Amino acid sequence: MEGLDTGDGYAVRDIKLAEEGSMRVDWARSRMPVLAALKEEAERTKPLAGMRVAGCLHVTKETAVLIETIAAAGAELSWSGCNPLSTQDDVAAWLAREGYSVYAWHGQSVEDFYWCIDKTLEFKPTLTLDDGADLIVRVHGDRSEYADGVIGGTEETTTGVHRLRAMASAGDLKYPVIAVNDAITKWDFDNVYGTGQSTMDGILRATSVLIAGKTMVVAGYGHCGKGVAMRAQGLGANVIITEVDPLAALRAVMDGYRVMPMDEAAALGDIFCTATGMEDIIVARHFAAMKDGAIVCNTGHYDCEIKITDLEAQADSVRTIRQDNEEFLMPDGRRIFLLARGRLVNLAAAEGHPSEVMDMSFANQFLSLCRLAKDGSSMGANVYDITREQDEELATTKLDTLGFKIDNLTEAQVAYLDDYTIGT
Repeated sequence: MEGLDTGDGYAVRDIKLAEEGSMRVDWARSRMPVLAALKEEAERTKPLAGMRVAGCLHVTKETAVLIETIAAAGAELSWSGCNPLSTQDDVAAWLAREGYSVYAWHGQSVEDFYWCIDKTLEFKPTLTLDDGADLIVRVHGDRSEYADGVIGGTEETTTGVHRLRAMASAGDLKYPVIAVNDAITKWDFDNVYGTGQSTMDGILRATSVLIAGKTMVVAGYGHCGKGVAMRAQGLGANVIITEVDPLAALRAVMDGYRVMPMDEAAALGDIFCTATGMEDIIVARHFAAMKDGAIVCNTGHYDCEIKITDLEAQADSVRTIRQDNEEFLMPDGRRIFLLARGRLVNLAAAEGHPSEVMDMSFANQFLSLCRLAKDGSSMGANVYDITREQDEELATTKLDTLGFKIDNLTEAQVAYLDDYTIGT
């Protein structure tokens, strides 16, 4: 393809970036001890021998460590990015140089994006690994000829799990999928602490503004929104939450945040960040109410949360004022700044989650693939959670790598838990 480096099994932006990617991957490896331990074991036991894994997940330094682990376990693999703006081109170049099949580059068109997914399917995978479910939906739709050969899949993020549960409810899911996102060691850590930190990182890289004293509007108070709100508050922002779920809204109130509809928050916010997974969260009437200088971004998986066409329709002119930051000049002189074209700002304008938190998420991915390789053929076409035992084992291992110990129940305490006769 024009302007890309292509070869047998890869298409990347610039293969000459491989050495820079190598250093990034070295850094990530040094921060992912749980995955390192799993890789060491997998090199001996080869739990994925004979498997062919098609992956559709952000091509970052952390993902490269996961890819190494999957390969060490005996699998063949082919990979694409799961977002047009999230690929780290130097990491993709390193993967290609090391002989991995990878089709990913930063700044893809929608057509490029699906071309890359289709290329990963050409080697007829037996397992799929997704972040957002675009690969799985492709296998169930335009590329359904590959579905019969797949024994199972995994899903990394909230949006994808929602899509897959809807497919299962409709009776359209053709093979078992493990909802990695719903593991406690994923969504209570990756979604909260990873999204919180990396989203603020993306906002700061794209703007360099002072957060302290600003009013930040966070749309959605799920795990991701909670993390963003927490980190914004920690940097000195006055945080407003918008919600449609009364339970989530009540949690936000009890956590000390103001809660109100977006129609009210639009006139108050200095920075807006959507984290809902729902379309049309910020639309024309909200842009019309915003202050001069308002900054708008999204940290949800898809770019549907901010209705950019409404903003474009209102603006007299648009210019890129700095990397990942577009200035929309309104007829009344107000300026609204859109970050990363409404794509997930933590990956499009920064590097994504820190390696330490992805260590647990990707360990869950790897163990889930191993479970499917062993049992997928006998599992029904449904969405499955990981086991409590796996969650606890990963949490224990992570604590050990961080140098923390915890107490253990005595035999008497274990017996007490199940003795219903003991009362006052």
